[in-house]
Amino acid sequence: MKRSHFSKSIRILKATCFFTLIIYLTGCNAKADKQPQKTPKSKVTVEDVDRGIRAHINKEVAVSNGYFRYEGDTATFDLKLVRVHTEYLSVLGPNEFFACVDLATSEGDVYDVDFFLKGTADSMIVTQTNLHKLNGKPYYTWKQAKDKTWSTVPVKSASNELLGVIEGQDRFSFTYKVTLPELTNNAKLWLPLAQNDRFQQIESKQINAPVGYKIIKEVDFGNEILFMELTPAHSGSIVSVSYEVIREEKYPYREDHLNLDQYLTSTPLIPLTDRFSTIANEVITERNANTPLTEARALYDYIIDNMRYAKQGTYGTGDANYACDSKSGNCTEFHSFFIALARSVGIPARFAVGASIPSERNEGGVNGYHCWAEFYADGKWWPVDISEANKYTPLATYYFGHHPANRIELSQGRNLQFSPGPASGPVPFLAYPILEVNEEPVNVKTTFSFERKSDSSN
Repeated sequence: MKRSHFSKSIRILKATCFFTLIIYLTGCNAKADKQPQKTPKSKVTVEDVDRGIRAHINKEVAVSNGYFRYEGDTATFDLKLVRVHTEYLSVLGPNEFFACVDLATSEGDVYDVDFFLKGTADSMIVTQTNLHKLNGKPYYTWKQAKDKTWSTVPVKSASNELLGVIEGQDRFSFTYKVTLPELTNNAKLWLPLAQNDRFQQIESKQINAPVGYKIIKEVDFGNEILFMELTPAHSGSIVSVSYEVIREEKYPYREDHLNLDQYLTSTPLIPLTDRFSTIANEVITERNANTPLTEARALYDYIIDNMRYAKQGTYGTGDANYACDSKSGNCTEFHSFFIALARSVGIPARFAVGASIPSERNEGGVNGYHCWAEFYADGKWWPVDISEANKYTPLATYYFGHHPANRIELSQGRNLQFSPGPASGPVPFLAYPILEVNEEPVNVKTTFSFERKSDSSN
């Protein structure tokens, strides 16, 4: 699958901006220097700048069929507001202001746009608009001269592969291997099977098992599950599933035959209670979000700002209440918390789990499962990966609207029910195998490994 990016049609902007006051601008981090500045007689606050830039965008949207239209040198961009960077709004001097805004295309590419404005608290006009970044990659940065003025300098951004991202397409083999423990009695085993979708093509799938098996179809989310019945004679045996995979980078996409109500419901570990709606509404109000897209971004940023990635305590269960209380966890807590907040304010959101394939090497082991989420806005599903954005701040913009090509999806959904199913009841999510002996869960050793194909294209 090939997708043209707007970045190919953009020439690096070389506009130079000079300011008479000392300010510190680094990328989108346009903050005024702490040295004293002359205050205009009618003092303008950053809140005024916030209103001014939103008014400008809303005016443009009203005359451009619901989009903010940016006229570039070689292309026209129709964009949707994602967020205003309120932390970087600046009063540069009397009647001069700066704002940084994220705007997204319908394909999910997010442009970081720098605006310069003039005017008063009640009336501002935009004097200059620069496309600064695409999906977190800058076209230019800022450099201060000896006379304390600032100018833009074109830059070549580092490859995202350094932070675990392969864009475009990835091709690899992936092996899911289970080593059975000593079985004291008859046992049952379930494990997820990866499937084809528009972003993931399974070219081949080879199942090796010590006994006959069957494939169960889970109805609610369409998952396939490998099931087999074992005896003590199978102790120490290997069960493996090997795949040949072509994976495409994921971006916002439309889906036929939607049942959005399915992604607005409460589940045992993602309950829709007052605590989540209260938090979500407070965050949305505080960040002036008023569309599903800007609301989702506000919740995404809130989790990045307030949670800590830590494998301690009762982590890894995907319990939204635990995530809310502890403000820590792994990918399951991050995305369960997000889904609970989003659903509580009427934004459909859903969960998936698989594995991230290392980008910095071409073969070897994979460090366990990884999970992610999607939310529904503007008629599309928007991929997000909040735990990765939390770990790698430079990619926070990329992970709002994208999943990289170097991953495999194994299953979707929460609270999975299928027959025959485990005696313990519905499965919170399915990544690692479930093994039951005498209807009691037993730990089972599981390893993932991969080998990247030499003809992979990034």
